[in-house]
Amino acid sequence: MKLITLKLAVISALGIASSQVLATGLVSLPATGVSVSGGTSAYILCNTTGNFGSGFVTKPTTSANNVCAVFPANESTSPESGFSLVTSATRNAVMNNTYTGGVNKTVGQVTEYVWRNDAETECIYGLKIQNHNIDYHTAAGNQYFEVNDIARAGFSGLTISVGYSTIPTVSEPVYRIGRTFTSVQHRSSGYASQPLTGLGSSPSINGLNSYPGTASASQQLADINTNWVNFTTDVNFLDDDGSTVIASGMTYVKAACNSDDPEDHEYNNAIRLRQTFQELAGDGVTANSFIEVPVRGFVPPSYVPAGGIVTPAPTSPF
Repeated sequence: MKLITLKLAVISALGIASSQVLATGLVSLPATGVSVSGGTSAYILCNTTGNFGSGFVTKPTTSANNVCAVFPANESTSPESGFSLVTSATRNAVMNNTYTGGVNKTVGQVTEYVWRNDAETECIYGLKIQNHNIDYHTAAGNQYFEVNDIARAGFSGLTISVGYSTIPTVSEPVYRIGRTFTSVQHRSSGYASQPLTGLGSSPSINGLNSYPGTASASQQLADINTNWVNFTTDVNFLDDDGSTVIASGMTYVKAACNSDDPEDHEYNNAIRLRQTFQELAGDGVTANSFIEVPVRGFVPPSYVPAGGIVTPAPTSPF
């Protein structure tokens, strides 16, 4: 998250604010994508300040920078009235790959909430990640996992609304939300805010898995996958530029459900945390290579993966 000058940041923030006033609340995420210049994108834009974490980020308020943003009283409160907390869970994000030397490293903690309306027809699924002070890499120095995207499964065939809140105060906004399995890399310049469809495949991460350099046009695409919702953020225990935020805001997906206990509908790998190589690691030297960390998570009752296995399988590592 390279800091830009305060003057430019203020100009950017004021320009964005004027177009986002009175836009609070969960918003529709269409199964068919949205029309953008050049075609269709699986992604909608939310907080457009800070260049996806590469610049000065302005958190949402009730009067500015608030597309997709909601403002509950606290983390465990529903983002919409008429919904009550049904269950919650805290889960470890455990990385085990060649970078860790085949050893389990608990790089963060995922918190989930499920709220349900009185009619027991709709649920809101909330999720946030807080990264830990854990050096995951066997290389010299300290390297910390950076969560650039959070993806979650279970929404095929459902009409959904999405959003986020920056609860608690020190947390990173959500920059965009996509109805896609694919997380698309975003660096400081030359990258798509709303990636087009047309890739023809569904990798976990699409981009340039090396540094420096700029991704090609095909590395900036993401096809629609209605079963998945992808939130783009920027969370790290130690960022390359020192502008560190260790926790994401709470992310939300509202969808149809029923009276079932949500704990009867949770699966391994239903949540994916992804590092998309936005920049070098916190030491400013080591590659911040593509990494996907799967986590167990709640899903709507309508989603029953074959054999109880959420697909596609996690990629560990790339």
